[in-house]
Amino acid sequence: MKLAIGCDHGGFDMKEELVAYLREGGHDVTDFGSYDKNSIDYPDYVFPVAEGVARGEFNRGIVICTTGIGVSIAANKVHGIRCALVTDEYSAKMTREHNDTNMLAMGANVTTTVRAKGIVDIWLGAPFSHGERHQRRIDKISAYEKQH
Repeated sequence: MKLAIGCDHGGFDMKEELVAYLREGGHDVTDFGSYDKNSIDYPDYVFPVAEGVARGEFNRGIVICTTGIGVSIAANKVHGIRCALVTDEYSAKMTREHNDTNMLAMGANVTTTVRAKGIVDIWLGAPFSHGERHQRRIDKISAYEKQH
């Protein structure tokens, strides 16, 4: 799978481990930074990831900060993005099955790297259910987004 990943300084260590893990798993990963632990503004790294996913250059994107909150808010400002902040395996599965999310946000101080790997595996492996009610809800979100 072709993936984009980005983080701020708070998510740097987790991002580095996930990039290596995903590449070892055979994924094509583009790392948008940050590239060290110097303090930066997360939107500068999240927007390029989200825009690449929205344009279809990547199948999905992953963004990480200290809590996952800021990066998820920023990613969801990009038209066509459905980014979920996930802290557990069940939510990872459900956000794909019910919401067809194309981006995943995580917090490095909220989720261990070991758990993050499990979350990512489940999120990447879980298909969208194509359930009528779930598709209807996604369509309503997309229609609203296009109007505003």
